[in-house]
Amino acid sequence: MACDPQELRHVPLFALLDDEEAAVLAAQVELRRFAPRQRIYKIGDPGNQAYVMMSGSVRVTTVDEEHQEVVVDQPGHGDFFGFASMLEQTPHQTNAIAMEETTCLEVDRNDIAILLQRKPMAGMDMLTVLGRQFHASQQLVRVRASRNPNEVIEEKSTLGERIADSVAQFGGSWTFIILFGIAIATYSGLNVALRGQAWDPYPFILLNLFLSMLAAIQAPVIMMSQNRQDTKDRLRGELDYDVNRRAESEIQGLADKLNLLSDKIGDVDDLLREKLR
Repeated sequence: MACDPQELRHVPLFALLDDEEAAVLAAQVELRRFAPRQRIYKIGDPGNQAYVMMSGSVRVTTVDEEHQEVVVDQPGHGDFFGFASMLEQTPHQTNAIAMEETTCLEVDRNDIAILLQRKPMAGMDMLTVLGRQFHASQQLVRVRASRNPNEVIEEKSTLGERIADSVAQFGGSWTFIILFGIAIATYSGLNVALRGQAWDPYPFILLNLFLSMLAAIQAPVIMMSQNRQDTKDRLRGELDYDVNRRAESEIQGLADKLNLLSDKIGDVDDLLREKLR
């Protein structure tokens, strides 16, 4: 169906066109209507056309390495989708589905070539659209990236914090307990054996001083390490929450698809019953 030139005025990419150029482009592009849940294109389809949202709602998705559906874009009025594949003449990398009664402009590569010949500055608008989509993809990667909390903490840890972790790890091991017990037994045994010549006779006041100083230093070091462990636990909890939230979203998506499938089966059943009457 032909497009009204005035409708192109609502598309940011075509807002700079004059009346004559808008009329030429409107005669070339096609106005397509899609029913609710109708697939506009799927992954692997030839990317010969791109689309501009005029009305309705469209969800553009892809499938990640875990075979989960990921929403890449939900274009608004005047936004492009499927544009990069159309320019590169490569298969579509996403799925596009109309969520409700939707009207889109269908644009092919030749339409864009004619547009650029008549209005070269429209190319900057196209680059702006692509840049917006690129930033949206970057944000998607940042949101969905699940990193090891230990790696995140280690990247931000200082030298003192790493030393605190090492001290706490060594101080809570059997190696430290055995070595410390041998050192104290040797120290006490030598001072008892030397009797009058002992440098720290019983009750080992100098040893008590050293132990008190060790405890005074070791306690805050261990607390520092525990604080870092609490940070790791909190970060791990946040990442678990993100995973659970995505899982809940996927379950809701599956439920919606099952409900839709049930409705479609019911429609087919009603249609068959009407034909059998």
